[in-house]
Amino acid sequence: MSCFGGDPNFCPECGNILPLPGMQNTVRCPRCSFAIPISEFSGQEIHSSVVFNPVKQSSAALGEEEDSEVKGAVIDRRCSRCNKEGMVYHTRQMRSADEGQTVFFTCIHCRYQEKEDS
Repeated sequence: MSCFGGDPNFCPECGNILPLPGMQNTVRCPRCSFAIPISEFSGQEIHSSVVFNPVKQSSAALGEEEDSEVKGAVIDRRCSRCNKEGMVYHTRQMRSADEGQTVFFTCIHCRYQEKEDS
């Protein structure tokens, strides 16, 4: 009697996912080496689907009016264009996960944007 049951895509002994059937007469679990005859997989159909989340457009892409308020946390940072104090920032992971985030700054006065890689 096996410990696990139900879905034939999982090993009935250890519960590990089974590899796809190949050219051999058995499907062998890579974890516990339990073997299942390939005949048990005959007639099975595999269906898959991919669901994409809707694309959210940024306010800049939507053509937001210039006189609308810049939202976010205001920090003490001087704008390199208008030389006034006060910028809003947000961060994004633009590179691989083992590298730092990119910080985007927007001036609350002239809406100049600059970025800083950390």
